[in-house]
Amino acid sequence: MTRSELIDTYATEAGISRQRAAVIVDAFFSALTEALAQGNRVELRSFGNFSVREYRSYEGRNPKTGETVFVPEKRLPYFKPSAQLRLKLERS
Repeated sequence: MTRSELIDTYATEAGISRQRAAVIVDAFFSALTEALAQGNRVELRSFGNFSVREYRSYEGRNPKTGETVFVPEKRLPYFKPSAQLRLKLERS
């Protein structure tokens, strides 16, 4: 599902205009992004948890040339689905 499909679905289910639904969806993603950027965890009951995982730097290898390259430390988003979501996906 794309962002625009999400907006259309929300507008239809909530009975609001597509423009108003777009504002709500954008606000949700903005708040989620800001919370993760600050290092906070976002918990959506019966859906899952978003958090940030930190990875140390390491020396990797370029598979094409075999050359050793330095990979800097990084922070990446991580999603852990809830038990209810996992169960629903298993049933479908």
